[in-house]
Amino acid sequence: MKMDQYISQLLYRYQCVTVPGFGAFLTEIQSAQLHESSHSFYPPKKLVSFNPYLKNNDGLLANHIAQSEKMSYEVAVSIIENQVATWKSKLNDFGAITIKNIGEISLNNERNFVFSPHDQVNYLTSSFGLTNYNSPAVKREVYKQEVEALEEKAPIVFTPEKRSSNNFMKYAAIFVLGAGLLTSGGFFGNEYYKNKIQQETLAVQTKVQKQVEQKIQEATFVIDIPLPNVTLSVGENATENKAYHVVAGVYQKEFYANKLFAELQNLGYKPIRLEPNKYGMFPVLYGSFSSYTDAYNAMMEIKKSHNPEAWMMIKEIK
Repeated sequence: MKMDQYISQLLYRYQCVTVPGFGAFLTEIQSAQLHESSHSFYPPKKLVSFNPYLKNNDGLLANHIAQSEKMSYEVAVSIIENQVATWKSKLNDFGAITIKNIGEISLNNERNFVFSPHDQVNYLTSSFGLTNYNSPAVKREVYKQEVEALEEKAPIVFTPEKRSSNNFMKYAAIFVLGAGLLTSGGFFGNEYYKNKIQQETLAVQTKVQKQVEQKIQEATFVIDIPLPNVTLSVGENATENKAYHVVAGVYQKEFYANKLFAELQNLGYKPIRLEPNKYGMFPVLYGSFSSYTDAYNAMMEIKKSHNPEAWMMIKEIK
C-alpha cells in the first residue's frame, strides 16, 4: 500500500496530517513571491514541514485509508503501524527515507529527524494551474533617454514671407507659438514617457497571460472523494467586447468551478462562468471590464476585501 499517496491527498485539504507513532506533516501558506534579481514570479503555495513529536492518533489518516480501501478502521490502523515500522527500520539501516511528493527524512549525528520538503507539488488548491514565470526586465531608463533626446532636438522653424505690412504681426505670432512649444516640451516628453511605460507594462502582462494559458494544462490535482454535480447558466453577453477580466479561479473539473460560482453569489458578487477554454479548463470571473484601469481597480479592491490571490486575464472573449 502506498502510504505517501494517502498523506498527499489529505495535505490538499488539511493543515496537519499525523502518522500515528511516527510524526505529523504540517502545512503553512506562503504568499506569492517576486525575486527582483531574476525577475521571477512564484505563485502562493503551501510549505510542508515535519514534527516528530506529534505522534498521537487523531484518526484522520486511518479513517481515510479505511474508506479508500473499503476496510475496517482497525485494519487500517494495523497497516499504518506496519508502515511506520518499515520506515524506522530503513532510517536505522540507511539513515534516510523518501516519501514521494512530500519530502525526505534523514537522521543527523544526534539521531534527530531532519526533514527536507519536495517542491514539485503545490498543495494550495487556490493556486491550481499557476506555475513559476520569468519575466524580462522593463527597461524604463531607455525610454527616459529617448524622451530627453527628443526634448533636446525639438526644432523651431521660422518661414519668412514677403507680404504687406501685416508680416511683422505674423512673425510675432510665430515667435510666441515657438516659445510656447519650448515651455511645453517637457509636458509632451513626459506624456510620451508615460505612454511608453504603459505600453510596456501591458505587453508584459499579456505575455504572462499567454504563458499561463500554455502551461496551465500541465498542472495536476487529484482528490478521490466523489462530489455531486451542479448545473449553472452562463450569461451570454457578460464578457462581450471586454478584454480585461478579474479571475477568481480556473479549474480542471466543472464541479469546482460551479462551487466557486455559487459561493461568490452567496457573498453578493455577480460572478461570470465561462465556457471551457481550449485546454478543457473552466474559468470563473469576478467580472469583465472594457478598460485596464477599471479592471485593475476592481482587482485591487477584491484582493483587499476577499481574495488576495485574485488575478487579471487580458484577453478578448468572443
